[in-house]
Amino acid sequence: MVTGDNINTARAIAVKCGILQPGDDFVCMEGKEFNRLIRNELGEIEQERIDKIWPNLRVLARSSPTDKHTLVKGIIDSTVLEQRQVVAVTGDGTNDGPALKKADVGFAMGIAGTDVAKEASDIILTDDNFSSIVKAVMWGRNVYDSISKFLQFQLTVNVVAVIVAFTGACITQDSPLKAVQMLWVNLIMDTFASLALATEPPTEALLLRNPYGRKKPLISRTMMKNILGHAVFQLTLIFILLFLGEILFDIDSGRNTPLHAPPSEHYTIVFNTFVLMQIFNELNARKIHGERNVFEGVFKNPIFCTIVLGTLLIQVVIVQFGGKPFSCVDLTLDQWLWCIFMGLSSLLWGQLVSSVPTSWLKFLKTAGHGTQQEEIPEEELEEMNDLDEIDHAEMELRRGQVLWCRGLNRIQTQIRVVNAFRDIVSPHEGLETPEARSSIHNFMTHPEFRIEDLEPHIPLIDENEGEDEAPTKRISIIIPPPLTGLSNLPPPSPNQNNNAMDVINPLHKDTSRAGLIPSNSASLPPCPGSPLHSLETSL
Repeated sequence: MVTGDNINTARAIAVKCGILQPGDDFVCMEGKEFNRLIRNELGEIEQERIDKIWPNLRVLARSSPTDKHTLVKGIIDSTVLEQRQVVAVTGDGTNDGPALKKADVGFAMGIAGTDVAKEASDIILTDDNFSSIVKAVMWGRNVYDSISKFLQFQLTVNVVAVIVAFTGACITQDSPLKAVQMLWVNLIMDTFASLALATEPPTEALLLRNPYGRKKPLISRTMMKNILGHAVFQLTLIFILLFLGEILFDIDSGRNTPLHAPPSEHYTIVFNTFVLMQIFNELNARKIHGERNVFEGVFKNPIFCTIVLGTLLIQVVIVQFGGKPFSCVDLTLDQWLWCIFMGLSSLLWGQLVSSVPTSWLKFLKTAGHGTQQEEIPEEELEEMNDLDEIDHAEMELRRGQVLWCRGLNRIQTQIRVVNAFRDIVSPHEGLETPEARSSIHNFMTHPEFRIEDLEPHIPLIDENEGEDEAPTKRISIIIPPPLTGLSNLPPPSPNQNNNAMDVINPLHKDTSRAGLIPSNSASLPPCPGSPLHSLETSL
């Protein structure tokens, strides 16, 4: 229990909740003491220090949200025990969000909980009752067991049906199980069995066993033992009936009949025995942990009882009245009793399979498990880690180079566009300027020198620079030499944009009459570095 209350209050509540048991070796501490024990001299959290505390820690009082998150992370990353710990956290406040997010399973309160806690959690308790957590665990384990039960039953039927159909077709040139019969078997295997085995209610006995591990396969070794054990028994019995059935029951053999011959008693007995073994094997599939009493709690599930009895009645109708569509003939009472006896033998064989310890079957030790990390040599692991680091470093370097080159290309492209735009509105329209050579657009538009006698057309505003620079640089007035009367220049108006527009319109229409620019200097730019050029730039 991690709480912000006083340690005495927290200890009293923990005793009432059963967290603290008399005689147990437990630890109760406050958040300050917890932080002092888990941090080194530099103030860093060490996993080794946490591993010495959390196995015996029961109550953490006066704790902050950071302490709760640190404890959850420390338990998850702990290597004290063989298996990785599964951590569940309950909370209702905003401060519980980091711990709820970090935990494997987060429970949030649906009524008193905040939106942050609900978003960070995995399960929301709509009634804010802690007893609902127990019900959630029971139902979770029950659903897991129901899936395992159905898989155990389905895989047994699949193995037997496929081997019987394939082997019989290869040896006798005709499958002992016909197409319509296989459809009926699939209906039993898929629909009815799933409803029967997946509808059992949860019991409190589910809470008495340990939870499944995080890496535990869905098909356990006990389930694999049951699947193989029942498959071997059913295949042996079916093949005995297939090749010796006519001798045991003193009937005509159905192996050498023509292709379109009427149904035979031989193959009808084989089909009936196979279906009855699957019906009674559903009772064996109810237990997946090696339990012996397969009838325990069977009458508490009326759906299971109804499906088993209904399947048995439909099988009687198919055999007795199915006729040619189901490739069956009616059987006598003695033949029915023998078929039922062979079907019930599956229950007796299940008790024998349960008596065999799973540890004796060495070949099932790694059944369902993938390659563990310990099976790979440490040297190879180090090499793989080194390679991964080099690959990641190279990927980051290449990614940085690509981004840097993209940035440079974009800047160069923008510079070219700006230069091309400046060349278009340049006062040197009739000449190829040095700046024009750096513009691909201008070079493609004006591939040759053009020197023409045009009317002087010198704009008083550099339109390109006016977009990026302050309005004070938009008015470009050229004063011819000699430079006189500079002190008499009027100061710029506060509304420079409006004044600029007022100056442009009359001067742009007839610049020769304004008296500001002499005609002999209309087509010649000021030389860079000259006083005139400096004055123009400063203005």
